[in-house]
Amino acid sequence: MTRAASLVGCFIGMAGLVGCATVQPWEKQNLAKPQMTFEDDKLDRNYTEHIYSSKEAASGGSGVGGGGCGCN
Repeated sequence: MTRAASLVGCFIGMAGLVGCATVQPWEKQNLAKPQMTFEDDKLDRNYTEHIYSSKEAASGGSGVGGGGCGCN
């Protein structure tokens, strides 16, 4: 049991080290591409917002609120 636990701990530690990466300032342009967004398809996004507004009887609210006070 102890050997299996240490083996699992070793794999978790190695996985944690592999996940660490630093992104240089000149590499950030690749992360800001439109293909990297979650909602890339405008037609699908508009369709989803239409369905949501029809079900909720409200519109908007899909963006990010600002101000930091919590009141949108």
